[in-house]
Amino acid sequence: MSAADRLARLLALVPWLEAHPGLTMRECAEHFGITAAQLEADLYLLILSGDGVISAADLVDIQFWADDLADEESDARFDATIRVVNAQSFDRPMRLSASEAMSLLVALRMLEQLPGVADHDAISSVVAKLEGATAPSGVDAIVIDVAVEPAVRAVVDEALVSGAELQLRYAAATTGEITERQVAPYQVTAVDGVAYLDAFCRFAGARRTFRLDRVLSAALVAAPEAEVPDGRDETVSLPAVPMRASNTAVLELDGSSGWVAEAYDATVIAQLDDGGSRVRLAMHDPQWAVRLVLSLGGAARVVEPASLAEAVADAARSALAAYSGPLR
Repeated sequence: MSAADRLARLLALVPWLEAHPGLTMRECAEHFGITAAQLEADLYLLILSGDGVISAADLVDIQFWADDLADEESDARFDATIRVVNAQSFDRPMRLSASEAMSLLVALRMLEQLPGVADHDAISSVVAKLEGATAPSGVDAIVIDVAVEPAVRAVVDEALVSGAELQLRYAAATTGEITERQVAPYQVTAVDGVAYLDAFCRFAGARRTFRLDRVLSAALVAAPEAEVPDGRDETVSLPAVPMRASNTAVLELDGSSGWVAEAYDATVIAQLDDGGSRVRLAMHDPQWAVRLVLSLGGAARVVEPASLAEAVADAARSALAAYSGPLR
């Protein structure tokens, strides 16, 4: 059972118990379709919960044991009746603060755009209701853009529902190399606004994650006879911190490209007189660093290493040589 299923049950449990006093733990567990032991674990979690907890008086208070059964380890304890002593705020609909509503809307807007979500229409309906209830008049609706091509999202969605595999054209992050991958998708995960496809890659022969904004095209393909390891119930493991780089580069950035330091977690070595800065940047791959410097269009200068400066110059000369006439 997923964490989402348990959360939904926990939110429903207290008001249901108040509406049905005197039931035993066995009877309550039967109604919710769980074991008495699972219900007991839910009740122990609830009595450690509350609304704005500061002291024990702010906790939910539920009595679900009898004195004559308290010391027994047998299943007889499940015959005790349940009594809600203090429900705190769990017996009434939740009221969202402005910041909570905003956070929820942002998350729902992101879910609307992700493949593998069960019911996009239901999410859109909830978003419309939340925005109608919380947004001041004259304020634009919240817009979240998860960079996934609609055609890619539709195909990944269908694969997750049907169990088919996917043929992907995928652009690598560091080298820019485009590869063909056949993958068996497990799930889609969003981290910091970026959507990742968790899948078994037949090209690598192992589980991999693919950034969906780097998927150039996707098509459904029949799965070969070779079985895929079952990983649908596992949590995808994404790096929580950047990978350790084997090299670093020192760049001088002008004032317009100062965002690079924050975006790539660079260390600012010195502030320059012209408003720019000198930074030390972790370099996971030299080709990635070359593309970064070129993309800044002259707003960055390589201080070290010399090999990176030469690689940037060579790449710039090669790019210019591709033009037959003078640039205007």
